Amino acid sequence: MRSTKLFSLNLITLALLGTATGAMAADFGVQQANTEHLKTANYQCKRCVANDGYSGTVGASVGVIDADDEHAINQLGTGSDGAIAGINADIAYQKSGYRAKVQAHQLGMDNGFINVEAGKSEQYKLDVDFQTITTNQYSNAQTNLWQNNGMLTPSDQTRVLDLNLQRQRSGIGFEYDFSKLTDLGLNSYARYDREDKTGNRSASLMDPSPVNFAEPVDETTDNFSAGVVLDGENWLSELSYSGSRYENNIDNLSLPNNYDVYSATPDNQAHQVSLSGQYRLASSVFSGRVVSGRMIQDQDLVQISGNPVQNWDGQVDTFTSNLAASTRVSNRLRLGASYDYSKRDNRSSVFDFAQYEYNAMSGAYKQNTPMDIERETFKANASYRIASGYRLQAGYNYKQVDRSYGEREETQDNELWSKLSIRAIDKLTLNFGLSYGERGGSDYQADELTSEETESLMRKYHLADRNRTELNARASYTPLEWLSFDVSTHYANDDYDATEIGLTQAKDYGYDANVQVQLTEPLSLYAFAGQQWIDSDQSGDQTAIWHSEIRDEFINLGLGGTYSGLMEDRLTLGMDYLFANSESNTGVNPSSDGAYGAYYSYNHSVNLYGQYLISPQMALKLAYQFERYFDTDSAMVSANSNSSLITLGELNHNYNAHQLMLTFSYKLI
Repeated sequence: MRSTKLFSLNLITLALLGTATGAMAADFGVQQANTEHLKTANYQCKRCVANDGYSGTVGASVGVIDADDEHAINQLGTGSDGAIAGINADIAYQKSGYRAKVQAHQLGMDNGFINVEAGKSEQYKLDVDFQTITTNQYSNAQTNLWQNNGMLTPSDQTRVLDLNLQRQRSGIGFEYDFSKLTDLGLNSYARYDREDKTGNRSASLMDPSPVNFAEPVDETTDNFSAGVVLDGENWLSELSYSGSRYENNIDNLSLPNNYDVYSATPDNQAHQVSLSGQYRLASSVFSGRVVSGRMIQDQDLVQISGNPVQNWDGQVDTFTSNLAASTRVSNRLRLGASYDYSKRDNRSSVFDFAQYEYNAMSGAYKQNTPMDIERETFKANASYRIASGYRLQAGYNYKQVDRSYGEREETQDNELWSKLSIRAIDKLTLNFGLSYGERGGSDYQADELTSEETESLMRKYHLADRNRTELNARASYTPLEWLSFDVSTHYANDDYDATEIGLTQAKDYGYDANVQVQLTEPLSLYAFAGQQWIDSDQSGDQTAIWHSEIRDEFINLGLGGTYSGLMEDRLTLGMDYLFANSESNTGVNPSSDGAYGAYYSYNHSVNLYGQYLISPQMALKLAYQFERYFDTDSAMVSANSNSSLITLGELNHNYNAHQLMLTFSYKLI
C-alpha cells in the first residue's frame, strides 16, 4: 500500500475544519493567532531530543508443530509437522533527518513478511516489502485424475493431495515531496506490486456427468499505481493512475476423449485514471472525484462445434464521478449531501450466431448482446445537537440502477434512517439506529432476451421488490476506572412480499457483549460473547408446491488475561481462549426426508505464553498454541459413493494441532 503522509494529513485537517464548532466561524483558528510578541523559546520542549542511531528490537523464533491436518495452517500460520523457524524485527534508524525502518514477522515461515523503508524526512521515501501467504482449502483430497501439461489423465491409482494456495507478494514504492523546491504543496508517489500464486484448488467440469478435480494454479498479478498530490491553504487535489495485469500460466485442461473440456481463466488487464479534489470555504467543505477506466480481455476462445468465434475482443469502459458537500449551519446543525454516478459500458465484440430449430437451420441469426449497467446514488443527511450530550442524525438515500437487457431493467432503492447518540449520562454512552427502505422498479422480465429463459414468476433477490427494516443499539458503560462493559445488538428484516418463487423473507439478528477488567496494575482480564442468527424462507414451483427454511447460527466466545508482576516484574504471563461454532440447517416441506442435511463446525483455540526479561535488552518468550477443529457437511460424499458423480472425497475436518514456539528478542538502545 502507498503512504502519502502529507496528503492524508491535509484530508483529515480539512475534514476537521469543515465540522468544527462555532468558534471557527468567527475565525479563531491557529493561523489567525497574533504571535508577534510571543516568546516561543519559553515554550520549547527541553527534553524533546531526537536520538540519532538505532532503536527497536530484533529476534528469532524456533519451534515445533504437530498437526493432524494441513488446515491448521489457517490458524497457526504453519501446518506441516516438524521444526519451524523465523526472524522477527522492528528496527528504526535516524540521523540528520535521514530515517530507515525494518519490520519483519516470522520471516521464513509459511506466513511471514518483511518491510524496509528508507528516506529523508519531508523529502523522499523508498519502501520495499515481501510477504508469503499460505492457506488451505481442504486436506487429503482424493482424485484419480493426474494432470500433466494440461492433460487430465484418469488412473487406477488414487492421488491424495492437499488443496493449498501459496502466495508470494513483493513490492516497491517511492514517494517524493517537491514542497521545498517549488513553494507548493506538491507530492508524488509511485508503486509496483507483484503476486505469484501457485498450488491447487477444487474445481468442477461436465463430461457429461459432474466431475470434481484438483485444478492446478499458477498465475501472476501485477499492480502499478502512480500519482501527484497538490495542496494549498484550503484546498487539495490528486491526479492518479492505477493499473493491473493478470496472467494465467496454465492453459485449458483436457481429458483424453474431450479436448479443452475446462477453460482456463483468461488473461486480462485493467486501467484507471482519477482526478479528485477538496476545497474548504469558511465552514463548508466541497469534494469531488472523477474516475475513468477500461478493462480488457483479449484471448483465444475454446473451440466448440457451431461457434464461429476464434478470439474474444472483450472491453468494458467504466466511468465514476462523485460530488459531496458538508456545511455547518450553526453550532447545533450540520448538513451534508453527496451524488454518485457510475456507468459500465460493455464495448465487447458482437457476433452473429446461427439459430437451430428441430435439428434444422432456421436461417435466422442472433447476436450476443453486451449488457451495460448505470448507477446513480443520492444521499442527504443532517446532524443536530439537541442539547449537551444529545445528538440526533437523520438522512435519506436514493439509488437507481439501469441494467440493459436484464430481467429487470430498472430498480430504485429508497431509504430513510436516523441515529440518536446520548453522552449526557455519566459513565454511560448510548447509541440507537433505525432505518427503513423500499426497492421497486420496472416490470420484471420485461426484456425478450430473458422472458422465455426462466420461470416467469421467479425473482432474483437482488432485483426483486423488497421492504427492509433495520434496528441497532449499543451501550458502553464504565462504572469504575478499572471496569468497562460494551453491549450491542442488531435486527434486520427483508420482506420480499411480491415474490412468489424465490426468496420471500430473510432475517438477520444478533448481539455482542464484552467486558474488560484491570484488577490491578499488572493484572488485566477480558471476556466477550456474541451470537448471530440468519433465517431465510424460499418458495418453490407452484406446480409442485414446496417451501424451504434455511437457519444459520453463529456463536463466538472468548476470554483471556495478562499478568506482569512476577519475579520482580521480569515475567509476564498471558492466556487467550476462543470458541467458535456455526451451524446451518435447510428444511424442505413437503419432502420425503424433510431436510437437506446440515453443516456444522466448531473450533477451540488456546494461546498460552510467558515472556521473561533476562536483562533490560534481552527477553525470552515461550508460547503454546492449541487448536481443536471439527466440521461436517452433509453435502460431502465419498469419491465412489455415486457412479454418476466423481468427487474429491469427504473433505470434512476433524483434527488437533499443537504449536510450541520459543522467541528470543534483543532491544537496541
